[in-house]
Amino acid sequence: MASTHTDDLRLAHLLADDADSLTTSRFRAADLRVSTKRDESPVSDADTAVEEAVRRTLSRARPRDSIEGEELGKSGWGPRRWIIDPIDGTKNYVRGVPVWATLIALAIEEEIVVGVVSAPQLGRRWWASRGDGAFAGRSIRSAQPCRVSSVDSVSSAFLSYSSPDGWVKTGRGKGFGRLLEACGRTRGFGDFWSYMLLAEGLVDIATEPELNLHDMAALSVIVEEAGGRFTDLDGKPGPYGGNALATNGLLHDEVLEILSSQ
Repeated sequence: MASTHTDDLRLAHLLADDADSLTTSRFRAADLRVSTKRDESPVSDADTAVEEAVRRTLSRARPRDSIEGEELGKSGWGPRRWIIDPIDGTKNYVRGVPVWATLIALAIEEEIVVGVVSAPQLGRRWWASRGDGAFAGRSIRSAQPCRVSSVDSVSSAFLSYSSPDGWVKTGRGKGFGRLLEACGRTRGFGDFWSYMLLAEGLVDIATEPELNLHDMAALSVIVEEAGGRFTDLDGKPGPYGGNALATNGLLHDEVLEILSSQ
């Protein structure tokens, strides 16, 4: 029996295919145009080209759906909303570092039901639809199920994060420092990659103190469908809290307690 979200997931893959073509064609291009946004983060012509292309396709394929994108904001209204991050890891992209991805999610009301994360320079794509599990591979044909780890002790856990700077700025530096000390291994893989490694069971904890919805929407459903938990730093489920903690589930409550310590 077909999933409720099969057609939407197929469309998300097609959107990701088009995004990959655009991003790879501009990656390390000598004439790549980069500017600085109001928040002092970079944006390239590839970012805007991808979001524009996704919006064009959605306007034809899902004209009644709304869209929320990092670069072009919100358009339309209704219970179905596509949430787009054209390039997650733009700082890497503009420096020629091959760790970046396009993030595509679909929310119905407030529930994220489809997520696709495509990282063409890593030769990897991850995806999930609500109730159907999470998968990863170079393509759909090579897909393998994703499953989080069974590590049940923070002292044995592998933590991935982006940068310590935001933790200090948000007043959560002490708790994050304690988590670093408590974990068996730590590495700063950063951005989408931390959460996708977690979904595959390769790390056990991924967390960031400052994020937007477009940074998290696609990640959250993939982590959850792989058997993990995805909440904000106060323990509220989902990608709407402005920050994130993802774990294999077994470690979640303990990690929340450590992060909340002062």
